[in-house]
Amino acid sequence: MYEQIRDKSVHTMTEPAAEDFPHRSREEELDIRLAGCLTALLTVTDELRALTPSPEFNAAANRLAVQVARLGDGQPPLRAEPSVRDSSPEHVESLHRRAHTLAGNALVVATARGDVPGEALAAARLSYHAAALGL
Repeated sequence: MYEQIRDKSVHTMTEPAAEDFPHRSREEELDIRLAGCLTALLTVTDELRALTPSPEFNAAANRLAVQVARLGDGQPPLRAEPSVRDSSPEHVESLHRRAHTLAGNALVVATARGDVPGEALAAARLSYHAAALGL
């Protein structure tokens, strides 16, 4: 036989609690993610620049630093001197592969955000590293 429930169910929805912490918008989250991707790409670019100096890497590093500053709080990103001095072709190729992957990730996030300068920079870096890898 069925007996009615006399107590409140534990499965009933409670009143929405007051939000006591700030939330970020989707755009803010994508900006943070894009800045992270570009910062990682900047780090790999700095390492490539130290191992195989070229004006291309200098210009790319400067453009990446400007975009990271634009997406962040306006301050230039912190940059450290690369510690690895392995300039073997295998290591340089692995850095190009890593940079290619990071540029692809940045391109996806910039496209999702609708960030045209970020898209252009990520696409340029993607094609540069693809050419360096012979893809």
